[in-house]
Amino acid sequence: MTDTLHSSASMRSVILRTLGNIAPEADLTTLDPTEDLREQLDLDSVDFLNFVTGLHDEVEVDIPEADYAKVRTLEGCIAYLSAAHG
Repeated sequence: MTDTLHSSASMRSVILRTLGNIAPEADLTTLDPTEDLREQLDLDSVDFLNFVTGLHDEVEVDIPEADYAKVRTLEGCIAYLSAAHG
């Protein structure tokens, strides 16, 4: 886990960086935090799996497949990762 993951803003930054690695052509500044990331960024299932794997690598949080729905939005992802870091 990186030492900077102490705030929602830091979590958001990590999430956006990870998404940028998966979808480098996407304009991440226009993301609606409550909308499905897959739909907004036209991610297929492999892209989404790479996103989840990238988050795991960045923040060292296991995200089981059963919880994928919880990280489908930017808002949900921030909440999930924040809760995992308690």
